[in-house]
Amino acid sequence: MKKQFLTIVLMMVTSVIFAQCPVDEGQIQINGGFGFSDWGIPVYVGIDYGIDNDVTVGGQLSFRSFKENWDAKSYSSTMIGVSLNGTYHFNRLLDISKEWDVYAGIEFGYNIWNNPSGYPGNHTSGLGFGMQYGGRYYFNNNWGINLEFGVVIGSSSAQIGVSYRL
Repeated sequence: MKKQFLTIVLMMVTSVIFAQCPVDEGQIQINGGFGFSDWGIPVYVGIDYGIDNDVTVGGQLSFRSFKENWDAKSYSSTMIGVSLNGTYHFNRLLDISKEWDVYAGIEFGYNIWNNPSGYPGNHTSGLGFGMQYGGRYYFNNNWGINLEFGVVIGSSSAQIGVSYRL
């Protein structure tokens, strides 16, 4: 009951505030942080560029290192991911204030796996396609925190970090 009440109150408060896209057309935003995934703890940095009032395009670079055990042996692998993304921001559609950013989008990228000699696993470099959804809260005109969830074929992830609007 408390959750329903809080949700209703938040919806009423945000509905009276003028809403617009958190990243304006032509504006750049830089993101960075760390995450959680099926394959280690990724560290990432990314950039978003506003191409419309509700749409951004951007890219992301991530790195992760992890260990796996196979037949009583431990193997250390690393993965570098390079991706491009397109994101729709729901602020105007849902009438959410500019301090908040609720979004969802798609990403397309390439993962570069580095496995040790004799590694019996099936991690190979290749193309990847996924979807992400999340939200941000901006403390002021430039700085915010973000939480994002993603699904790539065969894997899921979450990341938390900071965003800076230029």
